[in-house]
Amino acid sequence: MVQEKTIEKLEDSAVKLSITVPAEEVRKAYDDLVKKYAGSAQIKGFRKGKVPRDILERKFGDGFRAEAVQDLVESALQEVFQEIEERPLPYARPSLVDEELELEPEKSLSFSVTYDIFPEVEPGPYEGLTVHEPKVKITSEDEDREIEELRQQNALVIEKEDGAVAQGDIVTMHFEEVDGSDAPIAETRREDFTFTLGSSHNYYHLDEELVGMKKDETRIIEKEFPADFDHEELQGQKKRIRVTIAQIKERDVPELDDEFAQDVSDDFETLEDLRKDVRRRLEENVKNRVRTLQVDELVGQILEKSTVPVPASMVRNELESSWRGLADQYRATPEQMEQLLTMQGKSRDQLFEEWKPAATERLRKSLLVQKLIETEKIEVGDDEAEERIRADADERNVDPEQVLEYYRNNNMLNYIKQDLAEKKLFDTLLERSTIKPGEKKKYVDLIAENS
Repeated sequence: MVQEKTIEKLEDSAVKLSITVPAEEVRKAYDDLVKKYAGSAQIKGFRKGKVPRDILERKFGDGFRAEAVQDLVESALQEVFQEIEERPLPYARPSLVDEELELEPEKSLSFSVTYDIFPEVEPGPYEGLTVHEPKVKITSEDEDREIEELRQQNALVIEKEDGAVAQGDIVTMHFEEVDGSDAPIAETRREDFTFTLGSSHNYYHLDEELVGMKKDETRIIEKEFPADFDHEELQGQKKRIRVTIAQIKERDVPELDDEFAQDVSDDFETLEDLRKDVRRRLEENVKNRVRTLQVDELVGQILEKSTVPVPASMVRNELESSWRGLADQYRATPEQMEQLLTMQGKSRDQLFEEWKPAATERLRKSLLVQKLIETEKIEVGDDEAEERIRADADERNVDPEQVLEYYRNNNMLNYIKQDLAEKKLFDTLLERSTIKPGEKKKYVDLIAENS
């Protein structure tokens, strides 16, 4: 069908594909379409299927030509994509350069489409680089802090019937914004919102304001938000929020003794056993965090001297994925998320623009890492992935075969294989790099950098 085709490379891994379909193919496609409709056309004064062609063309010619163009374009693209390497990304639908494409049955048809292809990545130098290893000292204070967190996690949560709200209590509340006459503002009501007082894990950061309130008490809180408030839409704003305390719970924290250690795990008989395990986990955390920092430093250096074009459609797909993930996180539909953004004076497109730089950088790193895996010819077999899954399952005291079955049934083995391939890659690259001592850090500062 195709008489001629040319491919022109554009910026950001896009291409322009130009195709010419010869006149005889255009005429055939048009004639075949007319014949198809002639067999079923019904026009007053003529029997079904007996309408003269010239009358059909006078009445439906524009539609015939438009449909024939569409059929020819789709067929030509399908043929060419089977022949060339520059195929569109799955989420990059080809777009006609000339949207007003017209067909003349006696002439050849020429058209062009643009679309994104998988980018050609050119890694910069990645051997003989220098990375740093922070020096971290784990103290007894770090151990005590971790053990205190375990105490809080193992605390019994009991209802606080007669007492007032205090810092550290678990509070369930209903809230909504109200106007100057105390009338509720639409779409701001939230029922049964639960959080720990003092954590600021609530939209308006209502913590200090709730101290002293009792169950079933309702109060209108007037709050002025600073210019650097966490939520941009509230910065510099004054709000009136009606709050009703629905439930108050408090924690009954266990004593720090051998019995507490035994409650944490059957593996411990004494508090000293627990402390040794906490120390081991802290050391493991340091090891993992230091490696992550070294990998980030390594990738950053390589990326600086690499060519990694990122197609616009790939960025858009990444943003859409993040959007769906955010909706899942809040257990909301995309429509509900858009309503929430509207309440905050934003749109989804504005949010995407804010996310775009970080999404682009994530994709550049991912594309670079994948190219390095291919360059280094790193492979991971199913047996390695399954061994990793079994080891993780054993560590969590769950049935390895059930976990394996879940991964197989959900086509998730490739995620494990990719993770293992990246580990092999960075093991190799770090071995070829110079490791120099880095700055001294406290444990809490090192871990905080990961949050």
